[in-house]
Amino acid sequence: MTENAQQQPPAPDPELPTQYAPADVEGPLYERWVERGYFEADAKSDKPPYTVVIPPPNVTGSLHLGHAFEHTLIDALTRRKRMQGYETLWQPGMDHAGIATQNVVERELGKEGKSRHDLGREAFVERVWQWKGESGGQISGQMRRLGDGVAWSRERFTMDEGLSQAVQTIFKRLYDDELIYRAERIINWCPRCLTAISDIEVEYQDDDGELVSMKYGDGDDTIVVATTRAETMLGDTAVAVHPEDERYKHLVGKLIRLPLTDRSIPVVADEHVDPEFGTGAVKVTPAHDPNDFEIGQRHDLPSITVMDEHAVITVHGPFQGMDRLEARSAIVAALRAEGRIVAEKRPYVHSVGHCSRCKTTIEPRLSMQWWVKVGPLAKAAGDAVREGKVKIHPQEMEKRYFDWVDNLHDWCISRQLWWGHRIPVWYGPEGDVVCVGPDEEPPGTEAEGWHQDTDVLDTWFSSGLWPFSTLGWPEQTESLAKFYPNSVLVTGYDILFFWVARMMMFGLYAMDGTPPFHTIALHGMVRDQFGKKMSKSFGNAVNPLDWMDKYGSDALRFTLARGANPGVDVPIGEDWVQGSRNFANKIWNATRFALMNGATVQGPLPEPSRMSATDRWILSRLNSVVAEVDAYYDDFQFAKLSDALFHFAWDEVFDWYVELSKTVFQAGGAPAEVSKRVLGEVLDVTLKLLHPVVPFVTETLWTTLTGGESIVITDWPKDSGLRDAAAEREIETLQSVITEVRRFRADQGLQPGQRVPARLALDGTALAPHEAAIRQLLRLQPEGESFTATATLPVGGAEVALDLSGTIDVAAERKRLAKDLAAAEKEKAQATGKLGNEAFLAKAPDNVVDKIRGRLAKAEEDIARITAQLEKLPQA
Repeated sequence: MTENAQQQPPAPDPELPTQYAPADVEGPLYERWVERGYFEADAKSDKPPYTVVIPPPNVTGSLHLGHAFEHTLIDALTRRKRMQGYETLWQPGMDHAGIATQNVVERELGKEGKSRHDLGREAFVERVWQWKGESGGQISGQMRRLGDGVAWSRERFTMDEGLSQAVQTIFKRLYDDELIYRAERIINWCPRCLTAISDIEVEYQDDDGELVSMKYGDGDDTIVVATTRAETMLGDTAVAVHPEDERYKHLVGKLIRLPLTDRSIPVVADEHVDPEFGTGAVKVTPAHDPNDFEIGQRHDLPSITVMDEHAVITVHGPFQGMDRLEARSAIVAALRAEGRIVAEKRPYVHSVGHCSRCKTTIEPRLSMQWWVKVGPLAKAAGDAVREGKVKIHPQEMEKRYFDWVDNLHDWCISRQLWWGHRIPVWYGPEGDVVCVGPDEEPPGTEAEGWHQDTDVLDTWFSSGLWPFSTLGWPEQTESLAKFYPNSVLVTGYDILFFWVARMMMFGLYAMDGTPPFHTIALHGMVRDQFGKKMSKSFGNAVNPLDWMDKYGSDALRFTLARGANPGVDVPIGEDWVQGSRNFANKIWNATRFALMNGATVQGPLPEPSRMSATDRWILSRLNSVVAEVDAYYDDFQFAKLSDALFHFAWDEVFDWYVELSKTVFQAGGAPAEVSKRVLGEVLDVTLKLLHPVVPFVTETLWTTLTGGESIVITDWPKDSGLRDAAAEREIETLQSVITEVRRFRADQGLQPGQRVPARLALDGTALAPHEAAIRQLLRLQPEGESFTATATLPVGGAEVALDLSGTIDVAAERKRLAKDLAAAEKEKAQATGKLGNEAFLAKAPDNVVDKIRGRLAKAEEDIARITAQLEKLPQA
């Protein structure tokens, strides 16, 4: 189970500080790990590879609880695999975060009274690189605080030279394969950032708006439509109804007058329209709504753009130059004046998209953009999971994945920014369009009439290459050969559709059908202790650094891991972190006790024949826990493995084995020497099992206990197969005796440390060898000449007789219990009476009846408990 028996390191110094101080330990320990290269990965190694990429945090970002949660899980996986003998690579790096970074630098310029246009593109990009060098990437230092075991020498940035070459290479290949094209389509447009943004960069929230119903056409050709965006009616080019809607069949194909304009628009029949919703008729604005755009394509409708990039109205005199919201009110007023308003609903709460960066309301807008034709790429991504090349964990998330990739729309990849990977396409004076590869020269100069596309690529385009671009692709490097594909991707279910799908599509395309990872392990979102989403606006957002400062990084990590059920959101509260800090202190104090009492890892384990039942029991349980933890790791059940380790360490090792060993150590002799070696073994293995989740405290204790170099590079425990069912039954019996007598003592109001004379009848039972331990743990002193058995407890096939005379006032205790019994019987009678009243049951709500049933059950439980206590009391 452990290599210590073979290595036999020098005996450790048993001295440990009386208290664990994380702040004094964590920083120096982490730097020592990095300096010694424990987290680096060697592509030339003959060890089997284990590779995980870090979901690259934004260069503008700082560590939040979501990062801390995800990083804890990945770090636990990679630390365990490293200990299991794998050449383990946890690939670090950061994303250039196009919009977020550009916004940060533009705000800095604003403080100087300048805009990016004052600098020009080249100087602005230089300014961003300067900001990145000086202020970007603070999250790297915070990752060190958390204990992330990443290969820092391999750190990559999505705008560095190698990754830029990868981006240009795959763009060129996709373009040449006609999988990238340029077209005018509806996109999400941010009027503040002045760029298209991806679906994942749109945050939806319920806003108070207005729903206005208005009449189009005149006389018999009148039709009513409703909208929350009245300003877009200036760009309407049709009204659509369902083909089978009898109410409007006489209008289909006719032209009706569009109010406030000099235009007439057709009524078209389209199956997209829901005849049961509203009036069953919808206005069609192809240039400003994605569904309307599709209707427009099907019916060959013109697309009229009525707003510029700032969301300012550009058509129709009276409203021209107005902001969209200003125009909305003005248009409704004008329609009202014409008698066109049928109904107005305010407030009308509906879901509205906002830019995740600046919170501006998104405007769907028809725009010329670059697109990836995702059809064949998405099919390959779906097939990889269907055919078992890639497993999604938990498996029930597969449906969501298929729902997405099987219905994926073409991906808008161009952004109207200056910071990012510039699209490698050049336009010539004669309308030529040339895509330039990484080793190719532009086709001409600006003086010759050539210019490069001004847009940059969506950040998700470069991060979609992350699993292989970070390993040197398109070069066929040793690292690529060794570490691709990744073993597992650990990420949140919220970006399953965006980042994960893009990595799948690009990995399969670029790497000849080899998917980027074997397993996708999805986790949930971190929420507060009440299950509410964490947000600054809610006032419940937490800076994980504050909790790390207060309780230590191990405490935060253990709390997060203990809540990590696959694909399920994770609630967390400060008192839970405090509880994990207490667990770290418990590990510290138990190990300190063991060292002070001579616990050792020196030499082989004694033969079972030399061990007590207690020794054999804890080793049997230890091996079971090793097997249990391994199974949970392989199934990404972090909460279960953490809980198993918590209860084994605290309950079985610290609260039972350590306590039972005290009498053995006090007695000395050969049994004590055996138990010292067993205790050393148990702590050695337990610390190793705990290390991936709580690395700092376990490193400190393990090196002190064993004298080894570092727990980071030691061997992961293996299940030796040792099981001792007889010893487990014996100790379970012992535990039940001690627990039962402790419960009785507490019921009688005895203080935990109060000593009571007792006679133990243990002969002929499995408990006979444990008399000293039973007396010590239960504070039972030997019986004296005047011993009188005032209470006798038959437990575990034995008998424990107690003399409580002089320790409690039996008469007063009987009086107190009798009063409690009377109250419980009265409560039972009242609850029984109500539940037997048919008239009451017929009128009372279900929750009230359930509450009374609960009161009855509680009363019956109290009566049984108090009656048992009275029976056990000595006669007065």
